[in-house]
Amino acid sequence: MTDGEIKKLLSFSEVVEAVESAFKEKSLGRVQMPAKIYLYYTKYGGDLRAMPSFLEDLNISAVKIVNVHPENPIKNGLPTVMAVITLIDPSTGAPIAIMGGTTITNMRTGAAGGIAAKYLARKSSKVVGLVGAGAQARTQLMALLQMSHELEEVRVWSRTEETKEKFVAEIRQAYGDVIRIISASSVGKAVEGADVIVTTTPSRAPLVRDDMVSAGTHITCIGADAVGKEELDPNILKRAKIVVDDWTQASHSGEINVPLSRGLITKENIWAEIGEIAAGLKPGRQRQDEITVFTSTGLAIQDAVTAKIAYSKAIAAKVGRFINLI
Repeated sequence: MTDGEIKKLLSFSEVVEAVESAFKEKSLGRVQMPAKIYLYYTKYGGDLRAMPSFLEDLNISAVKIVNVHPENPIKNGLPTVMAVITLIDPSTGAPIAIMGGTTITNMRTGAAGGIAAKYLARKSSKVVGLVGAGAQARTQLMALLQMSHELEEVRVWSRTEETKEKFVAEIRQAYGDVIRIISASSVGKAVEGADVIVTTTPSRAPLVRDDMVSAGTHITCIGADAVGKEELDPNILKRAKIVVDDWTQASHSGEINVPLSRGLITKENIWAEIGEIAAGLKPGRQRQDEITVFTSTGLAIQDAVTAKIAYSKAIAAKVGRFINLI
């Protein structure tokens, strides 16, 4: 199946439900999911990742291959992130579907941010600050709007003015009758006083300073997904309740990887994995004044359950091409 075909098949609500289920399965010890394998294309400023998984009770297995090349949009006219997913029949090991994975990646990542906000953000949250205005910012906002009807204002900052203004125009057209959209001239103008902050940049130096973040703020960190990447001032993490999607991945490639490597925080500073909270094994937000941080590195199980939905709907709708691989 092509990515365009998948885009027409998937709804955000069913992806959110499937991803939350996958997080719970992980916390209950019913998945096999080795940490991502990386190839670094240093001279091209990009990398490639292989992501296998098996959700045992749900009988879903898949392998995703995905790249991250931040200069692609400008230099090559290609998306920053592209992916291919192979869905596997666990009973035989045979591939049952090969599909474009870019939309699946964007939607399942957005879903993770929405789920984190459900458990970690204040219920009264009204203002969202977006740091970054690419594909991930779009799906993160979609998820937040689905999770809360209280949101009133979205502020957006991006490294490039053109990207920011294009994003603002698109969001105003789609949601302008529901929320106020503001083009922010700086990171501070986007995030100061925000109830929820979402960072989706490939930065390797902190963008959000400690003095920009107020008590009670929830932050979802998406951009730091490889060694050396970070978007937050480590001092924010020191005063926050930190939740990760997976300890192993987050420790070497998530928002916490740089502060951990420098000894600024330790594993003891990590409150929980998001699946533990979703499954009721640990509480999420406990006080209105807590600062909460969700470090999302993107899990293979998120791709697997989303790919299974796309496959099932494609079979029912007779979408895609049937070929003999074996």
